[in-house]
Amino acid sequence: MSLTNRPVLWITTAAIVVVAAVGLYLFQPWRLFTTERVDEAAPTSSTRQGAPARPSATGNFISHEHETTGSVEVLRGEDGKATLRLTNLRASDGPALHVWLSDQPVKTDGGGNLDDGKHVDLGDLKGNEGNEGNQNYAIPAGTDLNEFSTVTIWCERFSVSFGAAELKRLA
Repeated sequence: MSLTNRPVLWITTAAIVVVAAVGLYLFQPWRLFTTERVDEAAPTSSTRQGAPARPSATGNFISHEHETTGSVEVLRGEDGKATLRLTNLRASDGPALHVWLSDQPVKTDGGGNLDDGKHVDLGDLKGNEGNEGNQNYAIPAGTDLNEFSTVTIWCERFSVSFGAAELKRLA
């Protein structure tokens, strides 16, 4: 018998191709083997030439869905602008990763709660790995940083936290 006489085989083959294409789109397995490094300079004060911006909060990442390490600082310039700085970030790559500020507490047994309350999306994760990898994210003007206690690397496609850091306010 030829393949043209077997419609069930054609339908099955077509279904497998569609399922494989959707699976590849959703999970993007090739991203497990890619690395993007980013090394941005720390922001400086605009009023004092070259002076570093002052940290107002700091924290260290803990892992949730994927191993994530590094530290985070909220830096304030003398002009009042706030910047979130990730330092020595190491995280798995994934689809649709964003950097969020969240008002939810960091839980060590998973980060599924971090989208339950309020959050501010600071944008796409610029890179996924690097001992030299340092990234800066502008915090939108008018954001009340007293409302947000957590930074998370959030996967929007699967609604999970790759890792999060509790922000500890500095005096």
